Amino acid sequence: MGFRVVVDFDRCESNALCMAAAPEVFEVRDDDFLYVLQEEPGEDVRAQVEAAAATCPTQAITVEG
Repeated sequence: MGFRVVVDFDRCESNALCMAAAPEVFEVRDDDFLYVLQEEPGEDVRAQVEAAAATCPTQAITVEG
């Protein structure tokens, strides 16, 4: 059983709060765009990804599964 990270890039403001919560999964680069480093990360980072989704001010992150 795994899970998938989905980002609505139309809503994302690339403010990097998600990167602070889960740097193994999210990265805002010098071009000011968010990149998902792992679309299907391991269960060991689920709590961090869920925290990232919860702290996203635009609710652009969804955890599926």
